Order: sequence, then C-alpha cells, then structure tokens
Amino acid sequence: CQAFPLTSQRLMANMSLLDRSGTDCPSGFYTKEELKPHLQRPLQDSMAQGANGKAFVLQLMNPEEQDEKLRGFDKNQFNQFASDRISLHRDLGKDTRHTDCLEQNVIIVFHNEAWSTLLRTVYSILHTAPAALLTEILLVDDASTDDCLKTRLDEYVEQLKIVRVLRQRERKGLVTARLLGAQAAQGEVLTFLDSHCECFNGWLEPLLARIAEQPTAVVSPKIASIDRDNLKFSKPRPEMHHYMRGNFDWRLTFGWEPIPEAEKIRRKNETYPIRTPTFAGGIFSVSKSYFEHMGTYDDQMEFWGGENLEMSFRVWQCGGQLEIIPCSVVGHIFRRQSPHKFPNSSSIIIRNLVRLAEVWLDEYKWGGFSISPAIHTAYSRRDKAVEFSFNSSIIPLDVSS
Repeated sequence: CQAFPLTSQRLMANMSLLDRSGTDCPSGFYTKEELKPHLQRPLQDSMAQGANGKAFVLQLMNPEEQDEKLRGFDKNQFNQFASDRISLHRDLGKDTRHTDCLEQNVIIVFHNEAWSTLLRTVYSILHTAPAALLTEILLVDDASTDDCLKTRLDEYVEQLKIVRVLRQRERKGLVTARLLGAQAAQGEVLTFLDSHCECFNGWLEPLLARIAEQPTAVVSPKIASIDRDNLKFSKPRPEMHHYMRGNFDWRLTFGWEPIPEAEKIRRKNETYPIRTPTFAGGIFSVSKSYFEHMGTYDDQMEFWGGENLEMSFRVWQCGGQLEIIPCSVVGHIFRRQSPHKFPNSSSIIIRNLVRLAEVWLDEYKWGGFSISPAIHTAYSRRDKAVEFSFNSSIIPLDVSS
C-alpha cells in the first residue's frame, strides 16, 4: 500500500475506487494496483535510437532519407524523420529529479500534428500516469486535413480504451478546441497538454497534490526541452536548480526571468511551488470547478496568440495563483515558428492582445498601447470585431469539500 492519501480524490479524478475487501491496504489510501499506469511500457532496447530520451543520430543518410527529413521539417518545424523512427513508447530513463521529489482528464488539442509525435504524447501519459488518477485522454482535433488523423486515428485509439477523439468541423483555434475538451471532460481536474510532449516519471501526482492542497492554484510543470533537430530530452538534474518563471513586457509578449531573491527565500525546499506572474500556457492543470468559477477561457479570442497571458491575468485577478511545480517535469518540442497558417494571422494576434488589455489591464493598458505601435493602431481603429462587453460567467466557488 502506497502512502498516498485519498483525502483529495474528488479533486484528482472522477473515478471508481477498487474494492478493497481482502487487501491489507487501510481505508483512505490507494493500493499498489491502483497506482499502476493504464499501460505498462513494453521492454525497451537501450541501444535503440532515441532510447532513454537520448538524441536521434544518423551519420549517413541516402538521398531519399535526406528528402524525407527536409519534407518533415518543412511541414512540422521539427525532425519528423527522427520522430517516426523513435519508439512511440520510449522510456526517458532513470529518474533524475531532485531527491526530495522521489517519494484527471488530459486534453490535447492538435491540428495536422505528426502521427508519431501525437501518439508518443498519448503513450507517454498512459505509461506514466497512475490509472487511479487518470479518467480519460481527450484528443481534440482542430479540423486537421491530414488523412492519417481522421478514420485511421479513430480506429487506432479504440484499442487504448480511455482515449477518445473530439472533432471541430471548422478550424477555430486553440481556445475553442480546449473549451470543447473541457466541456466534454468527466474528471474534476483538467490537464491541458500540447500535442508534441513527453511526460517524465511522476509528472502528474505533484500537480494533482498541489490542487488538492490549494484548489485555486493553477499549476504548470517544469517544462523540459525536446530538441527539434534530434528529439533529445533535456532531463532534469538532481542538484540545485536555477529556476525560471514567466513574465511579460509592455508589448504583451511572454518571456522568462530568473525567480527573484524574495521568492527563493519563500521557498522552503526544492519541492516548493514557484509563484509565477505568467505561464507559457501549453501545459497546465486546473480544478474544473475553479476553471468554471473564473469564466474559463475568453471564447472570443481567435485561433492563437495571447491566450496564455489572458489566462495568467485572469487567474491572479479572480482569486487564484499561478505556480510552477518543480517535481513535475514534462518535455516539449519548441519550434522556431509555427508550421500552421491561419487567415490574417498578424491582425488576429493583435486583436487578441487589444482584447486582453481592454479586459484586464484597466488604465495600465496605455503602457502597452504607447510602446507597441501595432497594438495602438489596432486600438485606434478598432471596429465591432474588437468592441465588446465582458460578461464573464464567473460563478461562486465552493472550496469547502
């Protein structure tokens, strides 16, 4: 029996507990069987390309392979050639987090994601998340056009039992797709992941434990880099870290900064949450009740751009707190540019930022408008598409249970 209490199970997942009759596990704790993942990882070949999170290295490539690699980069802005040759089930190797760390519904939005990368994300969750804590994985298709992501994907995930696909008929962007997933989710905690991630051992439990402790915390893992050229996973190191947190400038651009001295002093040890003004927004967990309490996402934000800052400001101004949980580690492929196109992309992003400033910055919006000519111009010429009344569906929050 694992010393992982059930006092917070209503927050952790909408699950049915196993019958404990005949076991020696006391009431109020999970059994070892419940803490196993949904899928046991198959045996790994430690010498295989990319095994244990290592880089994919191919010294000699014939012309056909070189052409395939270039086409994959052009389409996805990462090395799809390498991804397609690395196991979908790859293990990330020995647990290298700080030693203090060693003792839901998941929603993944995708649009024309590479098959191997999307499925490796799914398998990474299934191989690492305890079955007792994971209700289902929702893959939300934002109107993909690749044939392999249609019927073939539906048929493939049927074998995975707790994975299902939701589809938007028209491409509407990240926010609308995530809201579709949140509405369909059955669990009491929502975890949002990008479609090109890999989860390190023990990534889910620290996120859920923090939400159980503080229901208004919106928590993000420490995000590790997966190299876009060779898919090497930058594993955490057990020694002391120089952690970073999110920030923003007056152009309303997200960035990173070292945590200040006061925050270092406030943290009691390496496992302690890091308060962050903003977050990257691609990977985070939130209590579904608090997500609804603060009005979810702004559903008038279009496609992509600014939604992470909008959510950051919303959390802090609606009674919550935004935190990075160091013991939770999830890898992410960082691309230099988006491979996906959408109509009037520049003007849509500017419109989203104007909307963000109007809703959350009050008189401080003029700081952004004065520094960014593009935002100022969009504000000055705003039309009915930008004019709006903010009627957030904020509801009373009950944190008594």
